[in-house]
Amino acid sequence: MSSSEATGVVKHAASVESKDVGAGRATQTQVLLGPDDGAPNFAMRRFTMGEGGGMPLHVNSVEHEQYVLRGRAKVGIGDTVYEVGADDVLYIPAGESHFYEVIEAPFEFLCMVPNGPDQIVVLDASC
Repeated sequence: MSSSEATGVVKHAASVESKDVGAGRATQTQVLLGPDDGAPNFAMRRFTMGEGGGMPLHVNSVEHEQYVLRGRAKVGIGDTVYEVGADDVLYIPAGESHFYEVIEAPFEFLCMVPNGPDQIVVLDASC
């Protein structure tokens, strides 16, 4: 869809299919808005991590901008580990290693990424 054909989109998040994240533990994601909706530049995803949930140490080939909605987690970005909760925002540069470990479930956040190919490489599956 070209930008001249683009139209606005309004939908309820509950109507968007939720999928398990293969590399994660007790982790699901939804693509709330993205190319299928005519969004030409960015995708908005919602991640929900349950009790014992998280993502192992990995890198992505695209940057991430994130907004925490609820819950708490340890998030490692590079060599620094942060404890994050509701209303915290995170920026993870492309190629920077990062992981998630749920402290208080459900841990839920929005994640905005550029549209386009994203290569994910798991660095340590034991995290």
